[in-house]
Amino acid sequence: MLDSLGSLNRLRQQETGDPEIDTRIRQYEMSYRMQTSVPDLMNLSEETEATFNLYGPESRRPGSYAANCILARRLAERGVRFIQLFHPDWDHHKKMTAWCPDRCRDTDQPTAGLIRDLKQRGLLEDTLIVWGGEFGRGVVGQGDFSSPEAGRDHHPRCFTVMLAGGGIKPGITYGATDDFSYNVAENGVHVHDLQATILHQLGIDHRRLTYRFQGLDMRLTGVEEHHPVHAIIA
Repeated sequence: MLDSLGSLNRLRQQETGDPEIDTRIRQYEMSYRMQTSVPDLMNLSEETEATFNLYGPESRRPGSYAANCILARRLAERGVRFIQLFHPDWDHHKKMTAWCPDRCRDTDQPTAGLIRDLKQRGLLEDTLIVWGGEFGRGVVGQGDFSSPEAGRDHHPRCFTVMLAGGGIKPGITYGATDDFSYNVAENGVHVHDLQATILHQLGIDHRRLTYRFQGLDMRLTGVEEHHPVHAIIA
């Protein structure tokens, strides 16, 4: 059916010379390749016992963060250019002493396993890993901190983002907070500087990646002057 549809589309393209028909043909074919590649991608039966041990005890459970980390590596092996992993439920306004360790247990070993797996397969140098959220959590307890119901509130003034691979210097910490982890004390990185750094490592000059809106050249890093953080680039 798809071959017949392709033949009809090509006949129409020959009659009209419309380049958009060729574009549509390529879109159909790409969609088909994407759909037919999914069963092989999702089949983890070929993964070794050592791989499952590397990613942790949850790595055999479909839908877990650990299993998704394995899928992320398999996507990277197949040339997928952008992969996004989610782990929800970090909004610990209460029950932090129980919930936070559980979330860390879910993500700690699989994330380390993914980085190590990419490295040993020669993929890490071409893969930039960005781990983070939209804000941090305050060090002061929310509620009665002597109670297991206590939590921590939002804290956007300072927080940490981890970058790995993709030409980033390994094993370093850049920036610091004050003694109370309340304000940035040195080498603060604006979110637009972080975005400029990510784009730089992808080979994109953030100053040229613009779109015009209401007479202004807008860009992902804003209209102010921002720069990649070269101190963390290898």
